[in-house]
Amino acid sequence: MNKKWLVGIWVALGVTAAFIITLPVNLQAQLVTGCIVILLIVFLKIFAPEGVPRMVALTLGVAMVSRYVYWRTTSTLPPVEDLSNFIPALLLYVAEMYSVTLLALSLFVVSAPHPPRTAPAIAPGAEPTVDIFVPSYNEDVGLLATTLAAAVAIDYPRDRFKVWLLDDGGTDQKCEQHDLAAAREAQTRRQTLSELCSQLGVNYLTRPRNEHAKAGNLNHALGHSSGELIVVFDADHAPARSFLRETLGYFNENPRIFLVQTPHFFINPDPVERSLDTWRRMPSENEMFYGVIQRGLDRWGGAFFCGSAAVLRREALRETGGFAHSSITEDCETALTLHARGWHSVYVDTPLIAGLQPETFASFIGQRSRWAQGMYQILRFHFPLFRSGLTFAQRVCYMSSILFWFFPFSRAIFLISPFFYLFFSLEIFNGSGAEFVAYTSVYILINLFMQNYLYGRYRWPWFSELYEYIQSVYLLPALLSVMINPKKPTFRVTAKGETIDENRISEIGIPIFVIFVVQIVAVFVTFWRIAAEPYAADITIVVGAWNLLNLIISGCALGVVSERAAKRHSQRIAVSRRCSLLIDGVEVPAVIEDVSMGGIRIRTELPPEANAAIGMHGVVRVTPPDKCLSDTLPVLVRNVAHDGDAVVLGTQFNARSAAHYQLIADLIFANADEWKKFQASRRNNPGVFRGTLMFLMIASYQTLRGLAYVTQIEKLSRRFGHKAAVAARRT
Repeated sequence: MNKKWLVGIWVALGVTAAFIITLPVNLQAQLVTGCIVILLIVFLKIFAPEGVPRMVALTLGVAMVSRYVYWRTTSTLPPVEDLSNFIPALLLYVAEMYSVTLLALSLFVVSAPHPPRTAPAIAPGAEPTVDIFVPSYNEDVGLLATTLAAAVAIDYPRDRFKVWLLDDGGTDQKCEQHDLAAAREAQTRRQTLSELCSQLGVNYLTRPRNEHAKAGNLNHALGHSSGELIVVFDADHAPARSFLRETLGYFNENPRIFLVQTPHFFINPDPVERSLDTWRRMPSENEMFYGVIQRGLDRWGGAFFCGSAAVLRREALRETGGFAHSSITEDCETALTLHARGWHSVYVDTPLIAGLQPETFASFIGQRSRWAQGMYQILRFHFPLFRSGLTFAQRVCYMSSILFWFFPFSRAIFLISPFFYLFFSLEIFNGSGAEFVAYTSVYILINLFMQNYLYGRYRWPWFSELYEYIQSVYLLPALLSVMINPKKPTFRVTAKGETIDENRISEIGIPIFVIFVVQIVAVFVTFWRIAAEPYAADITIVVGAWNLLNLIISGCALGVVSERAAKRHSQRIAVSRRCSLLIDGVEVPAVIEDVSMGGIRIRTELPPEANAAIGMHGVVRVTPPDKCLSDTLPVLVRNVAHDGDAVVLGTQFNARSAAHYQLIADLIFANADEWKKFQASRRNNPGVFRGTLMFLMIASYQTLRGLAYVTQIEKLSRRFGHKAAVAARRT
């Protein structure tokens, strides 16, 4: 399109937006205008979702949001002299303006995400040397063995890369501590991991003292290695064989690139997904960040290091003295420091590692508390908005990523504001019920439709609100703590590979139930006030409806903290691979149907008396892609099922050597295409209305399930909740 035409279009849109924002109209016209804008956004999303029409839709949405801000600022705040009403009203206003600011920042970041990249080829003989770092602290030996085996098997010239296990659990400090039992445990760990590394061809490295946590561990390894590029994998992040081939070419294209970051894909649900049973049908929480936001940051040169699944240039790290460690989020801080020095980053939107998420709700909250506190430290110590060396776009990108983690404050205010009015008759905004419908309801709906426009395939309606609510209860004190003492937080490793043997209420779940009870009381107060004060019924109904919405989200949160038993560390990944099974002295042909971190499911033909195989040891023989690997893997038969003439065996790995872990890693992690397929199968957009209905059904069931856990009458949950759960799945 001609440049003059584009300029003319944007000028016209700007004039139209300013007119819409400030135009004095009656409530009916305001409501009609809002509905028209919503319909236009929906129409453009369906028929012209990209390019200029996308920008037009977002501009119209911004205009209506700005009109709401104008109305809230000029017409709804109580007089300053009336402090008892002005203070809670101002708190609510500030919380809303924070949300509007985040919306504006996110629109800047993700309005035009970077399109998918094609990896540049590496010319034979021009492969850079690579050091692969796997920092570890207290992870299980089997978990480490699988990750290291997958790293060793990467498709790259073997003489051009080295794999390093950086063991912070076996440091001299730990081995020589005064607690003799703990010292003996650290010594045993060091010896066990040293032997494992020797068998796998991995370099084992520890250090004298545990200083500066993960960043210090990585910096110590920098001094003992010499590769041109550094790859970092968390201990539970096993790479696909194609990892280096998909990432290293970018460094040859541009000598000023310091980082190539890839997404974190997980083969187990987070505690929310597991409790809500949404793992296989709804995108994971992190997919919005890695599927949209990081691509948006990449568009502006602001994609940052996420701690793992990344490649960094040694030369750039040498310039800044290694990985940054003034905050407990060393990854983002390191990227900020190097971006400010003129280095560039690249984001590759292809899952090339598979990792594990926290299994328990408490571990999940612990991980998020560290992220929130670390981001505040970066804001406090570096303040990206005024950081020299950054472009304007990079400043906005970093501020967007950091300010997001202040959501616990706004969420807390949105949660308690209805109580100010219902319990204490405080005026939280100056307006009528009709004004609320004409302005606030339109604002909420446009917000929903804009969010769905931007993230629809990656985040379903209302689930962001749920995730933020369940975190806010616990992150708020964590943020207040770091604000009081910015240097107090210390890096804590997130527990992985935990198991939950039985259904239970999370050990930190009580506050969610307390809030739910208070909201139930507020519902009764709403009805009482409507009857007692009919002259203010419109405002009471509006505030009561707001409390009811909070109650629905809280009810869903009851299901989140009512944790389901989860003995398996990861979900099964579908594969189709020929093998043979040797059991009880008989070897038969078989096919591996799926695999997990714990075992494999095998389809074969055994005689009818095959049920006797339960508890027996067997050997699976499969052709590995590399001659250096063993071709046999010992297993233990855990269950047997008949499917026509075939028998399906559920088996558990019984690995006894490094070679066995190499074969397990090949079965699970060799091919990243299966991860892409799994992600694609969940990335569907239900839309605002259908998504809202699904959330209501899920919330209803989870409320009953959470209450059943408390009262220990799960039969009630199954009886009344089964139909709602089935309906939600079908919808």
